Order: sequence, then C-alpha cells, then structure tokens
Amino acid sequence: MSISQLARSISESPTLKLNEEARLLREKGEPVVHLGAGEPKNKAPITAILSSAARLNTGDIKYVPTDGLPSLKKAIIRYTEENYGRLVEPENVIVSTGAKQSIYNILLSIIDPQDEVILLAPYWVSYPEMVKMVYGRPVIVKPPNDSYIPRLEDIEEATSSYTKAIIVNSPNNPSGVMYPEAFIAELVEFCESRDIYLIMDDIYHKLVFDGAQFTPAYRYTSRDIENTRVIVVNGVSKLYGMTGFRIGWVVASRRLVEVMTNVQAQTTSCPAVVSQAAAEGALTGVQSTVENLRLTIQNNRDVIMRELETFTGVKVTKPNGTFYCLPDFRAYNGSSVQLADFLLKKALVVTVPGREFGMEGHLRLSYAGSVKDLTEGVKRMKWALDPNAPNEIYIGDRKMVRDWL
Repeated sequence: MSISQLARSISESPTLKLNEEARLLREKGEPVVHLGAGEPKNKAPITAILSSAARLNTGDIKYVPTDGLPSLKKAIIRYTEENYGRLVEPENVIVSTGAKQSIYNILLSIIDPQDEVILLAPYWVSYPEMVKMVYGRPVIVKPPNDSYIPRLEDIEEATSSYTKAIIVNSPNNPSGVMYPEAFIAELVEFCESRDIYLIMDDIYHKLVFDGAQFTPAYRYTSRDIENTRVIVVNGVSKLYGMTGFRIGWVVASRRLVEVMTNVQAQTTSCPAVVSQAAAEGALTGVQSTVENLRLTIQNNRDVIMRELETFTGVKVTKPNGTFYCLPDFRAYNGSSVQLADFLLKKALVVTVPGREFGMEGHLRLSYAGSVKDLTEGVKRMKWALDPNAPNEIYIGDRKMVRDWL
C-alpha cells in the first residue's frame, strides 16, 4: 500500500488517542480516571434536543445550503451582535462541521505552499497539523519563562514576508490563560498594519472565571467586516456541552466566506441538518445553561488548584478560563510523553503530554469532569510520583504496583 508523504507527516491526535485508550481500559473494567477529556459533562440544552427532534420528526432530512441553514445563520448573526458588538450579514457567516473544520477551511482558503502561520505556544494540538495539511509552515512563538503570555516583540521577530496568519486561542487550550486586553489590542493593530490574518479561535470565550470579561478582537479595529484582518471562529461544542453535534462557524468578509463555501461544497457538501437544528435551538434558547456550566467549571478549577498546590515539585498557573490547566512536572520527568504513559499504566490516570502543545515537561489536565474524579486523579498522581509513598496501593479491587520513572 502506498501512502502519501503528506498523510504520513501528520501526527496522530494525542487527545483522541488517549480517549480511545481510556475507553478500552474502562471496557476491561479498569477504574480509569480521565483527566484528559476536552469536553464538559453537562447534557445538551433541552432546547437543542427539542429543536433537533422536531427536525427529525418532519422526516425532511435532505441537503441544505452549503454555508448553513438561513435560520441558524440568523441566530449566529444575533449572537455576534450581542457578544461581539458587530452587526454582520448572512454573507459574512459560514457554518461548518465543528470549529475544527472551520479553522481548516480558513487555512485551506488563504494559505499557499510555504506560507507561514504563527502559532502561540502553548497551542492547541491540531493547529500545526492543519497548517501542514494545507502545505503551509507552522512557526512557533514561545512565551518568556513559561509565562503562557506571548510578547508582541517575539511575534514581530518571527514574522517574515511569508507570514500569512496568526492563530490566537484565548482563553487558551491548554493553559487556561486569557491573554491581556492590551496584548490583543496591539496584536490587532500589528496584523492590520502588516496585512496578516488574525484568526481568533473563541470557542471558550464565555468560560471565564473570577469576574473576568472576554474582550473580542473586533473592539480594537476601526475597519468594517469586509476590510478587517480579524476572522472569528466559534461553535456550540464547549459552551453548550454539544461536542458530538459538530457545529461551528466563521465570521469573515464576504469574499473569504465565498471561497470557504466553495471549499466546503467540494468536501462535506453541508453540515448535518439535524445538528444545525440543535445548534439553533441552543443559541436561541434560555442561556442559563451556559452560566450554570461556567459556575460548575469554576468550582472544579478551584478544586484542582487546591489539590495541585499540595503537590510537591509541581508548578501551576491558575487558569482564567476554559476547563484545562497545564502544570509543570519537569521536577519529576522532562519527557511529558514518558510521564503521561507512566501515570496511565501505574495510576490509571489519563493526562495529555505537554509536548503536543509546544510545552515539553508539562501535562494538560482537564477539570471538566466530576469533583470526585479530580480529587481521586490527583491523589493517584501524587502516590505514583512520591518516592516516600507506599510502593503498592489498591484502587478498588485492583492492586497497583509502582515502578520508578
């Protein structure tokens, strides 16, 4: 069998791989604690379920416009006005099969071979791979002293005549850090002065804590939607707990949306109509579900911070949002892949290696699950890494024997 060089160069998604490993262990009856999952545990809003069911009951499940149902686009336009302060037209919106496809469609529409896309470490694992899949070149900019906050001067230094776009995810997966308003403001000005696209991945924009306020990049540009270099990506997966419905969208200029629509027409034709109906129900229904989730996640953040603060040798930055944190475990092992594998095998705890996010020696921990899982997971990690702890413990009926790293 002959496999293309491009396909062979694309790394496997570590998060999906770990999800599968955890699933297989649980099927075997192993008491796995999953601190790697990137999805909230709440149920989809009832308005989403009813809207989806109503569409199913009609039996009219056919092709729909490639760029999305007009009624869903109308809901997205209202959402954009309410949350971003921008009134856009239907021609400025395209609905896709998840925010991940939305980002890929953008990159496929703007990147030529050897064009560069700047990624701010720590970055979401799929960004570099998607850039490579459209024959672009990811350029990684790391923050100073593992602060998780990038500096414009480092971005300027990494910029070249080939730089086509910068991708920003704030609040950030995996660190949970929200970038300062001043940084976003200067980044918008920089991109528009250099004619560089600024792709804002805002998928976590309402999951912020401690009274913090998300500030959209649109606030810092005086250009209209047709001329700004700001492109906004969002979706229903995280805020509404609707990861399986796979609905995301892009707000951009008409010309870019036209190109993306043509790309989508030749790949997926259109997002599933049942999923679009569900997304419309979520966006137009009672929004208290989002606030309830935010409060639950903020409490979970506080729980895992308390647990990690008692963990000798671990450094952790308190997240401002999302449901992730990125503790520094280099005091135990400089290889995050080895460490994650050790914790899975010896403590039955799933974590995600920081190497995949551009931060070697760190582990991404998700606190989207239950408080019980958070406390139990960190407890097991402490046991596995503490040289003074007993060499054997029981997890349920399972005897765990630790070998040293």
